[in-house]
Amino acid sequence: MHVHPAFLEPVCKTEYQNEFAKKMYGLYKTDQIPVDALLTLMDCSGVDKAVLLPLDLTTEYGGILGTNDQVKELTATYPDRFIGFASVDPHRPDATEILETAFAEYHLAGLKLHPSKQKFYPGDEYMEPIYQICEKYNKPIVFHCGMSVEPDTLSKYARPVEFEETAYRHPKLRICLAHCGWPWVQETCMLMLKYRNVYADTAFLYFDTAPEFYHKVFEVDMGPHWIDRSFRHQIMFGSDDPRLEMRRMKKAIEAMDIRESTKDLIFGQNAIEFLGLEV
Repeated sequence: MHVHPAFLEPVCKTEYQNEFAKKMYGLYKTDQIPVDALLTLMDCSGVDKAVLLPLDLTTEYGGILGTNDQVKELTATYPDRFIGFASVDPHRPDATEILETAFAEYHLAGLKLHPSKQKFYPGDEYMEPIYQICEKYNKPIVFHCGMSVEPDTLSKYARPVEFEETAYRHPKLRICLAHCGWPWVQETCMLMLKYRNVYADTAFLYFDTAPEFYHKVFEVDMGPHWIDRSFRHQIMFGSDDPRLEMRRMKKAIEAMDIRESTKDLIFGQNAIEFLGLEV
């Protein structure tokens, strides 16, 4: 089973949410598309399931990029194609209540957080109740990590080394440092070596081509055999589709000079473990 993260942004939103997304992302591919179009993209790319990642930006920006209710509706309508994550703004006074509802009543599969956009450091003390709820329900967290090209996002909040205390304090909490924390890829590797509960994904905002960027990250920034020998159980396929094209990124990974068994782990098995799913 090929499982990978995909943004919820173009799916099932009001016109207000659509305009809010354009403002927040600052990118041109933010218009709504039909769910059927996303499913077609997945089929063409050989992707069985996509993880839907909303983002709650209530306190800082007064809006939400896909609500937990919308994610619940989509995953209920397409249970064989979508895995839904929750989001919560950590600064909301009702953050823990929202997260409890998302896990206990909506049965969402994990939590998406964006330190650079939501303006928090992962090790801040007020984050502890959120982490404890994730541990209580055995739910993983996908963190935005590294640089973001979105407007008004400060990279200082999401540098990989900022996540070490969280990984250390919560060894049973599975966390994914999205985008391998680029450009601080070696910091992400350091954390994956030290902490088995730390994962990373391949959702890079490439600015040349997917094969060229993956070569730079996985064979230059990392040693050419690091994935095959050290991180084969901790790297997951991700694309940020539909802003970036999952088909191109999947082909780029398929062409990499790594074992086929490692590719199988990247394309599905690692995500199944990270999500706590059973095949």
